[in-house]
Amino acid sequence: MKYCQGPSCHTYETKDRIRGPKGNKHYQTRRRSSFHYLGGNACDMRCQSDWFQKFGEQAVNHFGRITEPKKVMCDQAWYKSCDWSNGNHYFVNDLLGQRIPITQQQYDDESLVRP
Repeated sequence: MKYCQGPSCHTYETKDRIRGPKGNKHYQTRRRSSFHYLGGNACDMRCQSDWFQKFGEQAVNHFGRITEPKKVMCDQAWYKSCDWSNGNHYFVNDLLGQRIPITQQQYDDESLVRP
């Protein structure tokens, strides 16, 4: 059973955190939520935010802080799009200003990523 990793989870006074027999009650950390906050490690957005406020800077430094902007070049900027009002499918490249019609089968083919 996994518990919420929020550093202050046990301090929030909610009825579902109350545990213990009468006369010896206490607040306890919740189980993690099925909503996948913090990648499935937090029970709600408040605990997710608490975790990131406490450990976010350390995590970014550990896993790699971006020091230069990332770029997507024109030849790599293709994506698939669908106009649901008329059912037409396209390859679109906003950088080049191009829109190429494709079939439904090409749209559904995940291995096809550019024209």
